[in-house]
Amino acid sequence: MKGIVLAGGLGTRLNPLTKITNKHLLPVYDRPMIYFPIQMLAVAGVRDIVVAVGGQHQGEFLPLLESGQEFGLDKLAYVVQSKPGGIAYALGLCEAFASGEPIVVALGDNIIEGNIRQAIREFEARSDQAKILLSRVRNPRAYGVPVFENGVITRIEEKPENPPSDFAVIGIYFYPNDVFEIVKTLQPSGRGELEITDVNNAYLAQGRLSHSVLQGWWGDAGEDKDSLLNVSVQVARTGANHVWEDEQ
Repeated sequence: MKGIVLAGGLGTRLNPLTKITNKHLLPVYDRPMIYFPIQMLAVAGVRDIVVAVGGQHQGEFLPLLESGQEFGLDKLAYVVQSKPGGIAYALGLCEAFASGEPIVVALGDNIIEGNIRQAIREFEARSDQAKILLSRVRNPRAYGVPVFENGVITRIEEKPENPPSDFAVIGIYFYPNDVFEIVKTLQPSGRGELEITDVNNAYLAQGRLSHSVLQGWWGDAGEDKDSLLNVSVQVARTGANHVWEDEQ
C-alpha cells in the first residue's frame, strides 16, 4: 500500500500566517503540521509516500522533509499541484505514483490522537472496497456528513445546511486502485472543485464503501486560526501520534 499526503491549497483562512509560508508548514505545538500525517502513515507501516504540494511556497517542503529518512520511510516523493481544484483533483495528480496499488490518503492538516493500524488491517482484508473514517463533531456543516439508515451509510452530503447526523468524514481515506478512474469521471461542484465526497458517494453507489468511527480525538488544524490553536493545545495535552516517539 502507498500513502498520499495532500498539502496543497493557499490557506487563505489563516492569513496573515500564510503570507510567507504554506499552511502545512505552520507549527502545531512541537512540530510542523505536515509532520503529523507523515508520522501517522509511517507508524502504521506505510513507508512509500508522496506529498502533493502547492502554492507559491511549495519549494519549502523539500528542505524540511528531505528524503523522508527521518520518518523511517523507504521513499518520499513530491507532486506539484499548480492550481486549486479540490481534494479529488489533487488526488488525481498522484495516479502515476500509486502505480496501480491500493492507497491511503491523508489531508495534510488533519491530526489524530492515535493511529490507523486497525483501519489499515480492515482495509487490506477487503481491499476491493473503499473505507472512510468518521468522527463526531460540533460543527458538521463544515464537512462531509454521512446519512445513516439502520446503521448503514446511504449517502454523504457535502457541507449540508441541515446536517443529517453529527458525524463528519475526516480527511483519511482508503481506496482501491480503481479510484483514479472514478476521479476522471467527476464534474466540478458548485464551488468549481472536484469533491472527494463525490468519490466516496461513487463507491457507495457500487456498494463498496465501509466505515469506522475514529477512536480518540481528531482535529482539522487548517480550518481557521481557532482550529490551529485548539489542535495545538490538544497535541500539547495528549500527545498526538505519541506512538511515534514510543516506537522509534
